[in-house]
Amino acid sequence: MQRTIQYIKTELGPHYPETEVDGFIRIIFGAVLSMNYTQIILEKDKVLSETDFNTIKGIVGALKTHQPIQYILGETEFYDLNIKVNPAVLIPRPETEELVSWICNSGIKPGARILDIGTGSGCIAMALKNELKQVEVTGVDISEKALETAKENAIRNNLKVEFAAADILNWGNYNWQKYDLIVSNPPYVRECEKKQMDANVLDYEPEGALFVADEDPLVFYKTIAEFALDKLYPGGWLFFEINEFLGDEMVDLLKSLGYIAIELKTDINGKKRMLAGRKE
Repeated sequence: MQRTIQYIKTELGPHYPETEVDGFIRIIFGAVLSMNYTQIILEKDKVLSETDFNTIKGIVGALKTHQPIQYILGETEFYDLNIKVNPAVLIPRPETEELVSWICNSGIKPGARILDIGTGSGCIAMALKNELKQVEVTGVDISEKALETAKENAIRNNLKVEFAAADILNWGNYNWQKYDLIVSNPPYVRECEKKQMDANVLDYEPEGALFVADEDPLVFYKTIAEFALDKLYPGGWLFFEINEFLGDEMVDLLKSLGYIAIELKTDINGKKRMLAGRKE
């Protein structure tokens, strides 16, 4: 196994930082051999089967083209759930787990009705259902392929979450219920920010779930905030994941629409990535 580890480091070293390669080794051995980091250290003299080595070789080859490892493996972990992912959905990020944690600790009562807009893989909707239990959760998305993935994820994790197709920019065309909480992680990366992004994101993740036009970067937020004013119960909450560079603009947006108890929250890296407001 030590030779396999060295093979991975040699092949991926020219393409990724050392710390990232070490992370890949843990993920690869976990996925292919069901081994944790301690087992990797303790069983370093273990001889891999030809089948396992060829599987690892295939993963390494894909990583050299900068495909996200989550897409290569077809799955990732999110808030203690195993989530199927593919190029139809964004790969869940750690900061989104922080948003879920904030919601879970915000005093949501049993029986609450929750809507996740732009659900993608369904990770937010399912994590909230898994943690809060006695709530009713619905996820909507414009992408049918994303919804197929979300439905598979609900089955995979044995969670009762409803999923439906909807174009939130034209929300007046659909019938909606009233909700106690609405959450969304909509497209928010401006076109001008593309040059700062890694190739594995730009080349493989769905553009429609990532980018907005430079001239109207808050288009989804404004629409969703207006929608939420109409569809939230009085006292209901709206939660967003946001562009770290547009936090102040987002606060101003919610204030202008009459939201109260507005809070802009930083993530573990000190970036302004989460926002909440309450309907009076």
